[in-house]
Amino acid sequence: MDILNRLPVRSLLRFKCVSKFWGTLISDPYFKKQHLNHAKKDQNSQKLLISHFYRKDDLFSMYCCPLSPLQWVEDVQKLDCPPISKTGRYVIHCCCDGLVIIQVNVKRPILLLWNPSTRESIVLPDPEIPLVGGSCLGLGYDSTSGDYKILKIHTVENGFEILALKGGRWRNTDKHPLDITNVLMGMRSLAFVHEAFHWIVVIGDYTAVPRRYSLVSFSISNEVYGEIPLLEQVLCSTHDVTFGVSVFEGMLCVYSTSAWQVKEGFKLWVLKDYGIKESWNVLFTIHDPLICHFVSKYKFADGEVLFWFGHLQSHETAFRMSSDHLYHGLKVAFLMESLLQKA
Repeated sequence: MDILNRLPVRSLLRFKCVSKFWGTLISDPYFKKQHLNHAKKDQNSQKLLISHFYRKDDLFSMYCCPLSPLQWVEDVQKLDCPPISKTGRYVIHCCCDGLVIIQVNVKRPILLLWNPSTRESIVLPDPEIPLVGGSCLGLGYDSTSGDYKILKIHTVENGFEILALKGGRWRNTDKHPLDITNVLMGMRSLAFVHEAFHWIVVIGDYTAVPRRYSLVSFSISNEVYGEIPLLEQVLCSTHDVTFGVSVFEGMLCVYSTSAWQVKEGFKLWVLKDYGIKESWNVLFTIHDPLICHFVSKYKFADGEVLFWFGHLQSHETAFRMSSDHLYHGLKVAFLMESLLQKA
């Protein structure tokens, strides 16, 4: 078992045919969990998934590359997209434990749960409230039930739906006990940490000045809402600030950016001790008012950080930045373009 734990998934799929014993062992949930835990600790097993849409030909492609510094450009691999449509536009919503939720826009939006390692995918049932531009999804593992769960929330309707993969159908969950408006504009997916999803809300009247912002949580095991305490300076109350939530190295992050306050620019806060208000710290500041979204992706062994952000002029970009320059301005190198050109 110790040897098999170190092998890539594609090899394990082949080795299931060696014997009934090997097939039973590799298919066992305990072995799958051990293999996943080993892969999380092994830098050579961690991959970066990149999506690319060719507007001219209306074609969508996906690539993966190792995050090992010795391999990360030389080993770019093009992946076969799930065989739903050759020309439909694919949207990657969220990832967890190597599983990816993809939306395929053909005649109607279709949700897929895809495993890039095995190339296997399943079509998820349609939610009761159709997918719209204001929808946001999150995928997480519930250790209590041993099941993966998907939460879908909306901006306008403030509706909440949850899908347990073992259950096989969407169901409505109780609304937040307070009168809230979900703030999802700066979110590509719901942040999942400590077996709970997190996002920003406005409590009470959304048009009020100043607004009352809060960081809420939703536990997927007992489906209970909570609130994560914030420092007063983390969330401003003006109308021209964009907020978002992400996860970096297992820690909850909140960012704020303003298109009108150049001196403030973009700030990323990290919660070093979950639930402890005083442990919020500014990880770095970027004095660029045109940054509108931000997702920390990976921290390399040499301290450099890979992150994705949306930019009001260049739309979306991926950068690799040295942590030595986090507080002293930008010293960056393009990663996305070099990967796509290599592929």
